[in-house]
Amino acid sequence: MSTPMFDQATIEPVVTTPVVELLSADKVFSNGTRGLAPVDLAIQPGEFICLIGPSGCGKSTLLKLIANLIEPSDGRVQWWRGDFSKVGSAGRKLAFVFQDPTLMPWAKVDTNVRLPLDLAGVPKAEAQARAAEALEGVGLTAAARRFPRQLSGGMRMRVSIARALVTEPDLLLMDEPFGALDEFTRNKLDEDLVRLCHERGLTNVFVTHSIYEAVFLSTRIIIMAANPGRVFAEFVVDEPMPRDDHFRRSDRFAALCREMSALLSDASLASVVS
Repeated sequence: MSTPMFDQATIEPVVTTPVVELLSADKVFSNGTRGLAPVDLAIQPGEFICLIGPSGCGKSTLLKLIANLIEPSDGRVQWWRGDFSKVGSAGRKLAFVFQDPTLMPWAKVDTNVRLPLDLAGVPKAEAQARAAEALEGVGLTAAARRFPRQLSGGMRMRVSIARALVTEPDLLLMDEPFGALDEFTRNKLDEDLVRLCHERGLTNVFVTHSIYEAVFLSTRIIIMAANPGRVFAEFVVDEPMPRDDHFRRSDRFAALCREMSALLSDASLASVVS
């Protein structure tokens, strides 16, 4: 459903088209396992959505439906009110960042970042300029001519993010990209990511197991339960963007994390098979 907003100068309603809509979309796998009960969800432009819940609750399944990596068994998924054939045109671009950076070990950083543009046939000079801009955005200009093996885990993930950003996406999907990193590196990447998404007006759907990460990043959190995977609750984080360590150290952040912890505990209890 389109969401009415208001322009203060004209007091006229401005209707926004959802970036993604799931309309009673579910997933039953070939072995009969119900991975996801019917989900109704609309993701609006500029939202930062985090998916969180116990293992087996369907977070990654839901993300893959949004990415069109799998199809729903029933129901529908729409992108910008159309089918997936429209994705990739101007204003309707999608990029996916996986848990593992999946970089080409034999290629230097700038070549890894440039890969989607090379595959799309973008002229080399333009591709190089856009790769340099993407690397600057994630703070890796100085590492452009290094190989992945010469980088830390956090730096390799930055390269993966730059490779996604080089395509100038409108929708960025991320499947627990920082889960294997130490807390210091993870916090820094969270700050950088929320800044980049805010600056570029990106819509983001991000899978995480961390309450603290979800509260820091999100404008809205989808709490999921298992058996079967389903949406259990939604939690709005109505705090200004972009955010930094001052927010993370605030009383408000601590209070939001406590509320989220209680909801996640309820979701875990609801996931227990009776």
